Amino acid sequence: MLAALALLLAPTFGAIPATGSGAAAADLASNGPTSAHIALRVIVSGLTQPLFVTGVHDGSGRLFIVEKTGKILIYYGGKVYPTPFLSIAGLVSQGTEQGLLGLAFSPDYRYSHKLYVNYTNLSGNTVIREYRASTTNPNVVDSRTARTILTISQPYANHNGGMLAFGPDGDLYIGMGDGGSAGDPGNRAQSLNTLLGKMLRINVNGSTSTQAYLVPSTNPFVGRYGLDQIWQYGLRNPWRFSFDKATGNLWIGDVGQSSWEEIDRAVRTASGPGRGINWGWHVLEGTYCYDPLTGCNTAGKTMPIVEYSHDVGRCAVTGGYVYRGTAIPALVGGYLFGDYCTGEIFVMNAASGSPGVFVRLLDSTAALSSFGQDEAGELYVCDLNGAVYKIVQG
Repeated sequence: MLAALALLLAPTFGAIPATGSGAAAADLASNGPTSAHIALRVIVSGLTQPLFVTGVHDGSGRLFIVEKTGKILIYYGGKVYPTPFLSIAGLVSQGTEQGLLGLAFSPDYRYSHKLYVNYTNLSGNTVIREYRASTTNPNVVDSRTARTILTISQPYANHNGGMLAFGPDGDLYIGMGDGGSAGDPGNRAQSLNTLLGKMLRINVNGSTSTQAYLVPSTNPFVGRYGLDQIWQYGLRNPWRFSFDKATGNLWIGDVGQSSWEEIDRAVRTASGPGRGINWGWHVLEGTYCYDPLTGCNTAGKTMPIVEYSHDVGRCAVTGGYVYRGTAIPALVGGYLFGDYCTGEIFVMNAASGSPGVFVRLLDSTAALSSFGQDEAGELYVCDLNGAVYKIVQG
């Protein structure tokens, strides 16, 4: 089945304007990221629900593949190591949107050997946990080093977010969904009294008598109404987000409800990328009123840089990365993202104004669960059906 899938992943290079972008096809650039040609090259198949892949900044060239069911595998030298880097299958819940969902390596991993995982536990709640790789075998985590950083109760089994990543400031950012059900019935994304529906920012290099982490003093709600850990709010399900390696800008793929998918861009400033932004959910779905359906209040809310509708079978955005590699020169400076249901991969110029325009670079049959990035800035795609692909020159 996977071999047949690989044969079907032939690129098509038709460029189409972003649905709902308000820009005409004539506005599309004639060169640069939007005209790049790409293809997918399978690097490994036969996996169990892979949903994230990443490199680590230690010079090793290893790739780490996260399986939803609770394992992290190492890919190196053209093969997957037989022994998992980490296995916590007995700790994670196995619902459709649950499991081992995210992985981030400490910026000083070369020296500290620290890594952080995001998973839903057997009660369905979100857990952020720290581990360290073994001092005697760098290809295996020492499970005895486990330290729970944060646990967040989840009222429903869906919309758990799952991504975590270190920002250019060295702090850990955690994307939290709105807690689930449909339409955010508890208005959690807009409430400043819950961590759900938020982008959180914490400092894991310290602790207090009551917390296994520190809260940066520059977080927007420190010393005022609102939970201190909140960095941004008004998110529905920020399944995948990333920081541009060159600019430090924050890019979020926020999964929509029933009509619109959105990409949010927070430009890095002296105070950080998007400090205190309200992205609008559930008042807004994309740029459109959701609750109420008409006449909603858009004051104080930041609009997405692009959005697209659920036309032609699209259903859920998968946020990606700004390409900063060297293998595909025309793609440099392009932000890649995709749709889980259609397998389409899109790109937009990361430096464009708002609203932006994206084009479709590639059609595939992959169940596009995630993008990934290695040490060199090259990009990868995870197919939830069991494969990881590298994005290469088409």
